[in-house]
Amino acid sequence: MRNIDETMARAAMRLKELREATGINQKEFARMFGVDKTTYNRYESGDIKSMPGDLIESISKKLDINPAWLAGFENVDKYMIHERVNVRRLPVLGKIAAGIPILAQEDLIDYEYVSESIRADFCLKVQGDSMIGARIFDGDLVYIRQQREVENGEIAAVLIDGQDATLKRFFRAEGKITLRSENPNNPDQIYTKKDNVTILGKVILFKSEVR
Repeated sequence: MRNIDETMARAAMRLKELREATGINQKEFARMFGVDKTTYNRYESGDIKSMPGDLIESISKKLDINPAWLAGFENVDKYMIHERVNVRRLPVLGKIAAGIPILAQEDLIDYEYVSESIRADFCLKVQGDSMIGARIFDGDLVYIRQQREVENGEIAAVLIDGQDATLKRFFRAEGKITLRSENPNNPDQIYTKKDNVTILGKVILFKSEVR
């Protein structure tokens, strides 16, 4: 029994280490993984002698951690790859308003943990089917780098009249802006200089949970 207790003690210590490295408090971390805060506190303090396997798997997948390491086993690598990858968190937004996506806290729905090599500033949860031709579907996650200009034909997050953002292919020519979907059922959206059109950023990557 002593070996089992030592393993669980390591698991509790490593769980706390992971959580503190993200800079998130216990309440927020517990919410992220669908765990009651009181129960989570007992996992981290070692009062509960084992964490459910699905919780270990969920945390490990989200943070790119070896589940055997998180479970408290000795002589295993912390990361699934031998070279450590530094990670940072990006806010995931359900929508974007007011032209300040990073500060629109009322729209914050989650965090995404990514390698520092991914040069994105925030993520946006896709709503609708306007970009299905680019294989971006309803519910997908797009990674966006904040920038005020994009090349013609690039996919951008664009704010119209200070309302929710839209994802479209961006074109500028002859004093007009055309936002083009990747769905033949959706007509082009055309704007002139008098319209309030703001580029929030360029889509650099997207992720489908199930496809």
